[in-house]
Amino acid sequence: MSRNPRAAPRDQDDPPAVAGLTGTYREASPSAPLRAHFLCAWSSELAPGEGGDVAVLPDGCVDILWAGGQLSVVGPDVVAARPQLAPGARVLGLRFQPGAARGWLGVPLSELVGSRVGLDALWGDRRAGRLARRLQDAATPDAQMGALQQGLMLEARAQKEPSGHAAALFRGFAAASEPSGGRVGGWLELSERSLRRLSLDHFGYGPKMLERILRLQRFVGLLRQAPGAGLAALAAEARYADQAHLSREVQALCGMTPSQLRVQAGG
Repeated sequence: MSRNPRAAPRDQDDPPAVAGLTGTYREASPSAPLRAHFLCAWSSELAPGEGGDVAVLPDGCVDILWAGGQLSVVGPDVVAARPQLAPGARVLGLRFQPGAARGWLGVPLSELVGSRVGLDALWGDRRAGRLARRLQDAATPDAQMGALQQGLMLEARAQKEPSGHAAALFRGFAAASEPSGGRVGGWLELSERSLRRLSLDHFGYGPKMLERILRLQRFVGLLRQAPGAGLAALAAEARYADQAHLSREVQALCGMTPSQLRVQAGG
């Protein structure tokens, strides 16, 4: 769980609040029957006086959301998304395991990059409506999360296992423990064309962009663990070439500087 005190009003030139670093954010392991397909269940709630522009940093993942009485799917992003949230807004979500979303949603993830679509557009009115009614009948956020997971457990019976190749690609880049660039195809025993098709199908973009995004997430994780650490040291640990490389990438992907991001992480 991450709980940040309500921040003072931001100047117009200040960066937006970063999702997960503002308000109250909680993650939990999903119910056991869903763990092969979903990485985590999460909830986010802004303080009553906190709202407006929020930055959702790209993470290479896809989520099913329940917000404002609607079910939707948020596709992968290449730059920070900037949803406008009302003060006190609450969002519930389940995040797919790497390699799982393609089978559940029925479309290549390249068709969902940078978009948020109603679940009914992907599943049809009947199937998505059945799940939505479960949540509408639940009286509390905890009950809604339970209803969401129960409904998805029924759906999971018809789903194949996530792609092992896609999961290995994601986790290798996330850990920075595997070869990158042109050597990745050899590591996975895939041609360059097959590797690109795999990445587009399951993550929405090619392996180079996936590597950039997961390196950013590695930096954000390190920043949360040690917000007071020097940026040069964090850049090296996150596997950037140097601090200048870090600065360029954070600006390009997040629309802010590493120092601005560190302030929000509590450093």
